[in-house]
Amino acid sequence: LLFMGCELGQWREWDAEASLDWHLLDEPSPNQARHAGLQRLVRDLNLVMRAEPALHQLDVSPEGFDWISHDDAQHSVLAFQRRARDGRPVVVVCNFTPVPRLGWRIGVPYAGTWRELINSDDEVYGGSGVGNGAMASTAGDWQGQGQSIVLDLPPLATVMLVCDD
Repeated sequence: LLFMGCELGQWREWDAEASLDWHLLDEPSPNQARHAGLQRLVRDLNLVMRAEPALHQLDVSPEGFDWISHDDAQHSVLAFQRRARDGRPVVVVCNFTPVPRLGWRIGVPYAGTWRELINSDDEVYGGSGVGNGAMASTAGDWQGQGQSIVLDLPPLATVMLVCDD
């Protein structure tokens, strides 16, 4: 959920008597990159939401969601999966700290090659660019899943993953 102006990182509270601060998109760098990057991230999230059935088909059904890891308070990392009717998942991993988590293992539901669908820390959004290429899963129980992958979790970011196989 976004309130008026949040899609471009407006500094002031929304005012019904004034327009949104569209001028922020024209500010000189690096501020422009921040505001335009946030606007681009919101756009890309909307596109992914429409394109990936796992993110909307079973919104009101328990079959559409499953925790992978929700109890790592020490590192402030959460992982869960959203599923479509056909079972195809999107795995979401959130790092709520300013510390990159390099070589982080998470459980995934299927064997195959996993890739980033969205990385909120991508440089195109104004982030640091910590990211991942293709990640092959390895067999073995991890976090209640039959497979796992090792990835680099960017700081203060959310990564969405899909399996291409």
